[in-house]
Amino acid sequence: MPGRGTVARARGLTKAYGTGETAVVALDSVDVDIARGRFTAVMGPSGSGKSTLMHCLAGLDTVSAGQVWLGDTEITGLKDGELTRLRRDRIGFVFQSFNLIPTLTAAENITLPMDIAGRKPEPGWVDQVIDRLGLRDRLGHRPAQLSGGQQQRVACARALASQPELIFADEPTGNLDSRSGLEVLGFLRSAVDDLGQSVVMVTHDPGAAAHSDLVLFLGDGRIVDRMERPTADTVLERMKAFDVVRGRLGDDAVARED
Repeated sequence: MPGRGTVARARGLTKAYGTGETAVVALDSVDVDIARGRFTAVMGPSGSGKSTLMHCLAGLDTVSAGQVWLGDTEITGLKDGELTRLRRDRIGFVFQSFNLIPTLTAAENITLPMDIAGRKPEPGWVDQVIDRLGLRDRLGHRPAQLSGGQQQRVACARALASQPELIFADEPTGNLDSRSGLEVLGFLRSAVDDLGQSVVMVTHDPGAAAHSDLVLFLGDGRIVDRMERPTADTVLERMKAFDVVRGRLGDDAVARED
């Protein structure tokens, strides 16, 4: 059973693509606990497995071995229909590409997951989210009529509208200018501090990771380090260590060839 302070966890989580000698191991027997009511960032070099970890924890990708739980529910044992309902009802998503429906207004995009589920949104909560994100005067606009920052705020509101147990954010500032990115990060931070949400964010940006409570560092499909109370400078220094190690590995390969 997961601890009272754990919103999600994985044990022995392994994900491999392909078979035999050509198989690529993206995650290598990962054990991880995601704390409830905290903002967790996941970082690592390209190919380290950070996005794969998020996708497996969120039930967006199947696992090759191991188990994943959301609360008390083991999601690795669910059928496709059950998994779809779990993602819709208990998980919120914020993607780099916004993923808004172009023919729907901002208001309709915000409530779309609940509309599909046949659930009525809780008016007080949705109004609170809309006002906190400054979207009140944009509710009748379609995505093409909104800036990138406004579209991502709509995506954040959609993720929060159903009061999910856990929100996953995959490079949420990747398509935004610095000002809009800071606004979105500030909102994710306040969603944890003021609204009691739990957030997991995959990012390559040390400045974005500095908004979190905890950074998990991945390397070669494994969690290799963790950092409490991160700052942009401390995260950047840790990320530089990956570059040094990879540089040494590259030098070793060249030496062997010589």
